[in-house]
Amino acid sequence: MQITVDMNLCESHGQCVFAAPEVFSFDDDDYLVHRGEASDALRDKVEKAAAVCPVRAISVSPDQP
Repeated sequence: MQITVDMNLCESHGQCVFAAPEVFSFDDDDYLVHRGEASDALRDKVEKAAAVCPVRAISVSPDQP
């Protein structure tokens, strides 16, 4: 699956980090870092992370062939 974060919307609330720490984290300057892709095994966590984002900055889409 492809994960996109609109960094213009992201306010670093960190809810995604709590929901899917395998995919989302903060760097040393407290900016969000994320993997652009994740396995389907993490789909539930990533979709939850997108759902709990208070500014809806995260979108999830299927892998492109």
